[in-house]
Amino acid sequence: MTAAQPIPRIALTWLLVAQALVIAPHLFHLPPWIVGLWLGCALWRIQQFRMKVRAPTRIEKAGLLIVAAASVWFAQGTVIGLDGGTALLISMFVLKLVEMNTRRDALVVIFLGFFAVVIAYLFDDSFLAALYSLLPISALLAALIGLQQSGMANRPWPTYRLAGSLVLQALPLMLVLFLFFPRLGPLWSMPQSADKAVTGLSDTIAPGEIAELSQSAERAFRVSFEEDSPPRNTLYWRAATFERFDGQRWSVSQETAYSTAPQWQPAGPAVNYTVVMEPSQKPWLFALDVPQINQGDARLAADFHLQRRRPVDSPLMYKATSWPQVVREVQISPANSRRALQLPAGNDLQARAWIKDLQQRYPEAQALAGALLRYFREEPFIYTLKPPVGGANAIDAFLFEHRRGFCAHYAGAMTFLLRVAGIPARMVAGYQGGEYNQAGNYLTVHQFDAHAWVEYWVAGKGWISVDPTAQVAPERIERGLEDALASARGEGAFLESSPFSPMRYRQFAWLNDVRMTWDRLNYGWQRWVLNYQAETQGDLLRGWFGKVDSATFVAALVGGGSLLVAMLALWLLKPWQRERDPQKKLFSQFERLVRRYGLEREKAETVRHFMHRTSQRLPDQQKEIEAFCLSFERQRYSREDVNESLLKERLRALKRALNTPGKADRV
Repeated sequence: MTAAQPIPRIALTWLLVAQALVIAPHLFHLPPWIVGLWLGCALWRIQQFRMKVRAPTRIEKAGLLIVAAASVWFAQGTVIGLDGGTALLISMFVLKLVEMNTRRDALVVIFLGFFAVVIAYLFDDSFLAALYSLLPISALLAALIGLQQSGMANRPWPTYRLAGSLVLQALPLMLVLFLFFPRLGPLWSMPQSADKAVTGLSDTIAPGEIAELSQSAERAFRVSFEEDSPPRNTLYWRAATFERFDGQRWSVSQETAYSTAPQWQPAGPAVNYTVVMEPSQKPWLFALDVPQINQGDARLAADFHLQRRRPVDSPLMYKATSWPQVVREVQISPANSRRALQLPAGNDLQARAWIKDLQQRYPEAQALAGALLRYFREEPFIYTLKPPVGGANAIDAFLFEHRRGFCAHYAGAMTFLLRVAGIPARMVAGYQGGEYNQAGNYLTVHQFDAHAWVEYWVAGKGWISVDPTAQVAPERIERGLEDALASARGEGAFLESSPFSPMRYRQFAWLNDVRMTWDRLNYGWQRWVLNYQAETQGDLLRGWFGKVDSATFVAALVGGGSLLVAMLALWLLKPWQRERDPQKKLFSQFERLVRRYGLEREKAETVRHFMHRTSQRLPDQQKEIEAFCLSFERQRYSREDVNESLLKERLRALKRALNTPGKADRV
């Protein structure tokens, strides 16, 4: 078949199936009208194949193209970038159906399909998505096989089985290349989808906004500890430090991201762990205080948070070592002190007067901080996700009127009071605790674990961390948000805005076990496949082979790959089974040729009988079949001289009659 010949039915069938499978995972982020576009184009293509409708004219195709591009523009706001570009690609992938008339057109659609499968990984790279992608890949291969072998035009399932076997045969080579081929950094960067990180901490925050995160079960990151997991009440994962306050909102100071690293001294036992972080679209990395990290593009900022050069827009794995008993910045720098004492003027006068009076009784910093913590513990404060809306004097109202708030209310109020007293202080935001997976031996931290706490500076001792929320709702720190809400009145159900989240049904043991097992499987996929980078590869290879230089590694890679390819070739070609007799070899080719049409020669069947049976099944090729079989019979069983060229020519003639592409010239 040449590139200009029409498309066989089997190829068109599998191509339509493949298109449906390719488009399905994209429907979560594509405008819904694309489904209607595909159904219309598929129906048009089928009716055109049945010769019920004509092919569209150039004007009609141009009109469809313009309408599709305009629809993408109005739905996505752009036709470039990941979201707009993907919608435009899928639209063109679908519209190509109505333009497709020849084998060359079908090849373009198939190659577009493979590209669309890869694009889907930018939106969902989970283990389930990887398994699903095998379906459209196999269907696209079946369509490609259908284009090449018209003899399978009436046998769809053998075509798909052949496609599946090709995928399985490629797996060993894919595994070798994945494990041993050098890991290269990205050659280009694609802007990530805007909905890749729909929740998470922001670089500015008002007290009620962390409460909003408590309604999200989205995963923030996972952590594996090399030793035993530390107690839950010590797991404070710093993300960002909020130093600027305007009376309503706290915000991150951009100065800290570019200032020199602070002084600190490790103390106590070290904690070694690996973090697999979800995309956050922020340049912060999560870690316990104070971390040392192996991530080359990240550094410790002046306020002890980990700052990356660019936002985390794809899953990121890094190793860190922290010292929870660390001594931080015994001598505070003037810049840090200035930022940690900044206050707006003219608001919350009652709180300012109250802390000044309290400071008269507790002049030392630690004593004053202890008095504030006792105030939160002994007064009737309430931990709630539904605090009153703050006004111009929100801290006064919180401390002396309604006394209802979430973690950011307590941390923000305490930071404000310490600053009024002349003590450098700042609010730290991140996550606290996490859910431990015993079977997988790792910790999962969700968005509802978002938390805020306080650190203040004491001369000679450095920064000291305290958590005023623990004075009001200790169960939040010891057991988590769900238990804290269970003991509070009027808070509603845990994750009440997400009724289908499996996190809501952890009380059912069997369902929780299924959730944990599936999460462990996905964590292994994310850690060992998606984050299999150069360092992980180096650690694995050194564990297997010891220390090897680059030249030896490359030689082993080339040699091992060549050996694997040779073994696959021997397994597929099976040269030991090839017929050495030239006449039998040609007749075996004839048997393989007609086998595609369901004709199998019986063990004791004569050439003449097989010829008659084949001619009856393929009457249009009776002349060529009889010419080949009779020539073979005469040369094999009579005294006629062997004429291999004649047999080859008659076999070529039969193949041409059967319209088998690309085979005739190789006899």
